[in-house]
Amino acid sequence: MKAAVLYEVNQPLVIEDVSLPKPGPREVLIRTAVAGLCHSDLHFMEGLYPHPLPAVLGHESAGVVEQVGSDVTYVKPGDHVVTCLSVFCGTCDNCTTGRTVLCTDATVKMLPGVSNRMQWSKPEKLHQFLNLSSFAEQMLVHENAIVKIRKDMPLDLAALIGCGVITGYGAVVNTAKVTAGETVAVIGCGGVGMAAINGAQIAGAGRIIAIDTNPAKLQLATKLGATDLVNPADGDVVKQVRDLTNGGVHHSFEVLGRKETAEQAFGMLAAGGTATIVGMIPFGQKIELHGFDFLRERRIQGSSMGSNHFRVDMPRLVDFYLRGRLHLEDWISAKLKLSEINEGFANMKAGKTLRSVIVFDS
Repeated sequence: MKAAVLYEVNQPLVIEDVSLPKPGPREVLIRTAVAGLCHSDLHFMEGLYPHPLPAVLGHESAGVVEQVGSDVTYVKPGDHVVTCLSVFCGTCDNCTTGRTVLCTDATVKMLPGVSNRMQWSKPEKLHQFLNLSSFAEQMLVHENAIVKIRKDMPLDLAALIGCGVITGYGAVVNTAKVTAGETVAVIGCGGVGMAAINGAQIAGAGRIIAIDTNPAKLQLATKLGATDLVNPADGDVVKQVRDLTNGGVHHSFEVLGRKETAEQAFGMLAAGGTATIVGMIPFGQKIELHGFDFLRERRIQGSSMGSNHFRVDMPRLVDFYLRGRLHLEDWISAKLKLSEINEGFANMKAGKTLRSVIVFDS
């Protein structure tokens, strides 16, 4: 198969010939249909988060099951699936208390020896990425890294659910538990931010404030549920939000992964409000907050992949789309071939796209 390999940080991905063995126990071989380009991949490409190299990146994807190994009972060849990096074991303390997204079983998170099971003609060991490696024509994954979906769901849109949608929607619905009538502010209207806005609308939020410097993204945010728009170019973001809401919001969501915007998310809270940090703040970077603000019971928390229970959440998101409540068509800016992947990431970094996807066999 063809796969995009990252050899060094801050260098282009290289298309290489790679092969995979037949699936072993509890493993599933998937023919990748679509893989989304996620900003999280870019963080690893730029060295903001460490990962052993060379590696095949990619983690937001959908495909069709080709083969299953022994002991696999959940799927069969021909099933349509969406992948999720939060593979779970089902037996650790976190899994058995309902927090599968925080599974601690390393043997399931990365199957023994899987990093060197990708085979190629070079002497270096090729590493799998986040249990998936979807920038490749095939994926060999644990059966608990996938969710089966209905076949009338378009796979190019289903791929978005595997990371961006579940992360933004889940942060609102699962992590923050936004309830009807509450006020919400979302900092950053990329793919994950749009999912948070759409999720807040589904949850029944009373006011949804979209914050971004890109006027086109702000306009799209109104279609997805935003009731108010704030552009940081117009002045202090915290002041704008507090003026709009007469004192602050119940919930803020930071989806850019920046120190200053994380601090702004906390600063725009009303008394008793909660800031949820969804973005990947660069490894080792700290944020600073005013201690006094905590006396008014303001809170700040993280969200990992939308605190998902992905085998429950993702089929529901598919249903939301098919019933017209989740507006996924508006998110795809470009459909690319695998050979165009570096161009796609360049456009992402330049802020030209909302979401680009690699469509295989195109």
